[in-house]
Amino acid sequence: MSPLDLKAWMQPHLERVEHALSEGIKAQSPAALGEAMRYAVLDGGKRLRPLLVLATAEAVGDASSGSAALHAASAIELIHAYSLVHDDMPCMDNDVLRRGKPTVHVQFGEAQALLAGDALQTLAFEMLTPQDASVSAAQQAACVGLLARASGYQGMAGGQAIDLASVGQRLTEEQLRQMHRLKTGALLLCSVQMGAACVPGASAPVQAALQRFGEALGLAFQVVDDVLDVTADSATLGKTAGKDEAADKPTYVALMGLDAAKAYADTLAAEAMQALADTGLPEARLAALRALTAMVVERNN
Repeated sequence: MSPLDLKAWMQPHLERVEHALSEGIKAQSPAALGEAMRYAVLDGGKRLRPLLVLATAEAVGDASSGSAALHAASAIELIHAYSLVHDDMPCMDNDVLRRGKPTVHVQFGEAQALLAGDALQTLAFEMLTPQDASVSAAQQAACVGLLARASGYQGMAGGQAIDLASVGQRLTEEQLRQMHRLKTGALLLCSVQMGAACVPGASAPVQAALQRFGEALGLAFQVVDDVLDVTADSATLGKTAGKDEAADKPTYVALMGLDAAKAYADTLAAEAMQALADTGLPEARLAALRALTAMVVERNN
């Protein structure tokens, strides 16, 4: 079997996601709020989370990545974008660069950035619940529950709270893993879970293996992020390099050293690949998920 051409696979999926996001965020809005929202979401970002939704839906059995998967893919990107807007604000990480351009609060002011993040969060759940009957009530309910739990205090927001409380502290490996399981891993795992939820009939063993895949991939993403914060420059990253070390934040590089952190990312990627094999799904349908896993570990931004 020939290897998947990831760029060729990604292009039509990315076009569909970009179109859905652009159509979903209207520029016409009260006091130009839509302009700030569009600035935060469009024309930037890897779109890893929506791609994971679509790739998982295809792996489980929806070769066309139907309406439910596209709505879920768009929704999780909106949640991710809102989190970045708020994380960059002065009361959080106080960053001025994101996706290679000024952060939203720098461009539009803190109050507008706060509102833009709020509006993107609620728009995500609007995306998950279309009124045109294109997504079944069962699919809507499953995805709303998954995304709410992954983005709230039991997930991303809780992880950010731990992150802010841990500045200047030395965390154990278990504490660091738990922080990133929530802050970064929860949304990546949710991408996989929502992709499966969009396709009726996935068996319990398949869902369990996909959960292990999502957990390993989510942690691998964060370990690579910690490595890149040390090894890449701001122009390549599209955000401020060296920020974690300067802020004395706990990272995998600080905990175990650069070489060991790189090796750990490779180990986690291998665990993710094994979990995909354990699904028992046809290899041809798993190709996109395997290619995205490799992309996560080999990326330079």
